Amino acid sequence: MVAGPIDIDLLIEARWVVPVEPHGVVLEDHAVAVHHGAILALLPIAEARAAYAPRERMQLAEHALIPGLVNSHTHNPMTLLRGLADDLPLMTWLQQHIWPAEAKVIGPEFVRDGVELAVAEMLRGGTTCANENYFFPDVIGATYRRLGFRAVVGLPVIEFPTAWAKSQDEYFERAGEVHDSFRGDGLVGTAFAPHAPYTVSDESFERIRVLADQLDIPVHLHLHETAHEVEEERKKSGLRPFQRLQKLGLVNDRLIAVHMTQLTEGEIAACAEAGVSVVHCPESNLKLASGFCPAEKLRRAGVNVAIGTDGCASNNDLDMIGELRTAALLAKAVAGDAAAFDAAYALRAATLNGARAMGLDGRIGSIEPGKQADLAAVRLGDIETQPLFHVASQLAYAAGRHQVSDVWIAGRRKLAARELVDMDPAAILAKAHAWRERIATFA
Repeated sequence: MVAGPIDIDLLIEARWVVPVEPHGVVLEDHAVAVHHGAILALLPIAEARAAYAPRERMQLAEHALIPGLVNSHTHNPMTLLRGLADDLPLMTWLQQHIWPAEAKVIGPEFVRDGVELAVAEMLRGGTTCANENYFFPDVIGATYRRLGFRAVVGLPVIEFPTAWAKSQDEYFERAGEVHDSFRGDGLVGTAFAPHAPYTVSDESFERIRVLADQLDIPVHLHLHETAHEVEEERKKSGLRPFQRLQKLGLVNDRLIAVHMTQLTEGEIAACAEAGVSVVHCPESNLKLASGFCPAEKLRRAGVNVAIGTDGCASNNDLDMIGELRTAALLAKAVAGDAAAFDAAYALRAATLNGARAMGLDGRIGSIEPGKQADLAAVRLGDIETQPLFHVASQLAYAAGRHQVSDVWIAGRRKLAARELVDMDPAAILAKAHAWRERIATFA
């Protein structure tokens, strides 16, 4: 007796599938079988139709199906501060504008509404996972969970009082509570998020090192963002910030080092040897004139290089398709090599490498059987992406986020033909307008 087709939840048939792993592969006329939120199989369309009886079939005749994009460094509540203080250097921007504005508005409602706005924007751009770094991580995580969006939520540590915590002990107590509240969650995980070496003490870093090992979570921080930061630390301690973290035992495979625009050859080698992940935020670094991350040198050394947008107050968008293009172009200029940071690697940095940085590469970041069905469909039949010779090149150098048509997270459709499935755009916009009116009174 011959068994019939297997019942599954969803079959996505695409003109092209870009699985990311194996590297550089583009599969024509392939289908992804999805069941119970996970990828069951990746196979030619004809074979898939014979093997599976899907409850839902999605046909994408002029699309590339890619893994959902992974934004490896965000401050997503700061969408509500988009464009507030532009065209200023980092420390002026931060100390004279952003921190004072935050002090007046930061709280659970600001964080919740900012994350909602960010999720809507990210989904419309094909992003399905964010590495979050902001205050009120309890509210942030609960909002991501409610919206069905995948995230790693940072547990903030900084040496001055904020609306989130008043003392060093309180930062750590609250971090433990938030971590416990998301333990085992299918979508939301945690990482320690000490702000930066210039705002975090050795004592706090030592506590973080011990707790990160005990809890088995990453450590996500800004590092070597500017030459000024490096020089100030050298004057203070006689060490570069990276050396200080080495001395404290934090340079290891849990470290997610963001920006890294000021690096020596020895530091690059040390990152590779220790398994550090570096998050490249090219547009934020360009806008704040912070410097240039040596992304191609890091890649050649074997360092895991991921891509992040940073927050909307310094980018000013959450467009990961635009970000991976900027990363690829800037890396070529910095390296003086047109072959640097090629299209396939840029897509990998924006997907699987980000997942790896967060310890999620066993679950997301590539289209492989057994992984979660976090997927994005990019329509390549538009005028802007024709004629088409190479799919990866078109994704990296020609496509725009407006061409993302459909998005799934854990097999659940979140964007359908450019429409948000279970979010209310009018309500989100109304909240954004209300915050604008409130912030404008003192900005």
